[in-house]
Amino acid sequence: MLAKMTSKNQLTLPKSITVQVGAPEYFDVEVKAGQVVLTPVRIQRADAVRAKLAELNLTELDVAAAVAWVRQ
Repeated sequence: MLAKMTSKNQLTLPKSITVQVGAPEYFDVEVKAGQVVLTPVRIQRADAVRAKLAELNLTELDVAAAVAWVRQ
């Protein structure tokens, strides 16, 4: 099956392929032995929130204090 690369480096995967892997929104992309390998990835929203909190160096106590402040 062929897929064409656009001028914007975008690739459309055939629906018959995405249906077989559950039509994920994201793929991990890597090159192995000269081949592009796409692996479906399920991103959990909670994981994204935890990652952002870690990036901002916020602790559970910081979050609890912010929630308490908002609820006043």
